[in-house]
Amino acid sequence: MISKIYTEEAPKAVGPYSQAVVNGNVIFTAGQIHMGLDGKLVDGTIEEQTHLIMKYLQAVLKAAGATFKDVVKATIYVTDMSVYARINAAYGSYFSDPFPARETVCVKELPARAKIEISVIAVTPA
Repeated sequence: MISKIYTEEAPKAVGPYSQAVVNGNVIFTAGQIHMGLDGKLVDGTIEEQTHLIMKYLQAVLKAAGATFKDVVKATIYVTDMSVYARINAAYGSYFSDPFPARETVCVKELPARAKIEISVIAVTPA
């Protein structure tokens, strides 16, 4: 059975999707971008934007009963690969070995003209 996850500590879904869904003990988050809770894109450095996204993902995972220790897979979309090392440093500060599997994909454009979007998959103990 699929359950919807929602928290006030992350931006509301602005389309036909959920902040996250849980199926059994697997949690799938929606991609988070550097958008404030007011729905406006947050400026700042790529590190600040990455930390904001990770804060939102942490809140969504918490609402689902999980933490970053439960994350098994992450996907990062970025519009400029020249900032990859800076994103990697900020993102990496939330995880320890064994690190989740991950891919980073450079795309032409992201929703709301965001520069970065991250989603995760987590598995909690059965």
